[in-house]
Amino acid sequence: MLRAMSDLAPLQTTELYVRQKRELAEFFGFETRNKYAISTSDRREVFYAAEQRSGILGMLAMYFLGHWRSFDIAFFDQTRQEAFRAHHPFRFFFQRLEVSAGGRFIGAIQQRWAFFTKRFDVLDANGNVVFEMKSGFFKLWTFPFFRGEQQVGVIEKKWSGVFNEMFTDKDNFRVAFQDASLSMDQRMLMLAAAVFVDLQYFERKAQSS
Repeated sequence: MLRAMSDLAPLQTTELYVRQKRELAEFFGFETRNKYAISTSDRREVFYAAEQRSGILGMLAMYFLGHWRSFDIAFFDQTRQEAFRAHHPFRFFFQRLEVSAGGRFIGAIQQRWAFFTKRFDVLDANGNVVFEMKSGFFKLWTFPFFRGEQQVGVIEKKWSGVFNEMFTDKDNFRVAFQDASLSMDQRMLMLAAAVFVDLQYFERKAQSS
């Protein structure tokens, strides 16, 4: 059944912060499932996200296949009810994240081939390109969204401190919604894209790579 729109109300803000939550086992080199707390600029947590996997096979897939593996990320509201979900199919090239809410497919983030940059198309439910997300050669931690020539949003990785950057996968991101006309579906796609960027570029890669 479709989730009530009020559950997604915090998406109407101008910016959200995505903070990866680290477990004790990660200090000792054991990868655990990815979990995130999502808050407003005043540090009020409004969403939570967690990779949905269980058992030894899920752990092995994460350890050996890294960001190539198939996985689901569920986004929960403050009452711990699922608000929307993102699915990443298994693939070695041109990564893709498919987003749905209440069983309704709303769009996808599709990696595109590019020289020296990171480029993605943000697609609506009909496969139409609504935004292009790309990172410049000299701005590797910044991923703006463009509608034509207009920037409508941006994902920025924030510095987490020397220890976290060198020894853990704990990452922090700012997601800014810079166009007030963005629809709820488009805002969900942007928020899901922040987690996608983390898993694609900042999570430790597969051990065999």
